[in-house]
Amino acid sequence: MKIAIASDHAALDMKAELVSWLGDQGHDVDDLGPHNSDSVDYPDYGYTLSSAISNGQAERGIALCGSGIGISIAVNRNPASRCALVSEPTSAALAREHNDANIIAMGARLIGIEQAKACIEAFLRTDFADKDNENGRHQRRVNKLGQ
Repeated sequence: MKIAIASDHAALDMKAELVSWLGDQGHDVDDLGPHNSDSVDYPDYGYTLSSAISNGQAERGIALCGSGIGISIAVNRNPASRCALVSEPTSAALAREHNDANIIAMGARLIGIEQAKACIEAFLRTDFADKDNENGRHQRRVNKLGQ
C-alpha cells in the first residue's frame, strides 16, 4: 500500500521508526517531512499530508505530532481528508470500518512506538464496512463529511 506520513519536530523520532517499520512490512512509504529536528509548524505538514491523500499520491496517511491533536485539525481542513486521532487499535479499526478514515493521527508524546504500530496495523488491515454497498448507513454518513 502507498502510505504518506508527516509529523512535526516533536514526533520526528517516532516517524523515522515508523517509516522504516512500514517499509519492512512491504509498504511504499512517502515521508513528507520534516527531515531534521528543527522546530516546525505542524499545520504545514498536515496540509502537505492532506494534499497527498486528496490528489491520489497515497492511499492512506499517518499524521504525527506531540499530542496528535494539532496535526489532526490541520489535516481535516481538507474536505477529502477523514483523519481520526487514535491512541489504541480499536479506535483505529473503527475509524476505518465506520468512518472510512483515510488518515490516522497519533501523539508521539502520549503513546509508545509499539502502541503506534498496533494502531497502524489495525488501521491498514480494516476495510470500510460499506465499501461495496453505496446505500449503506455508514456511507450515507461519510458522504456528509465532505460537504
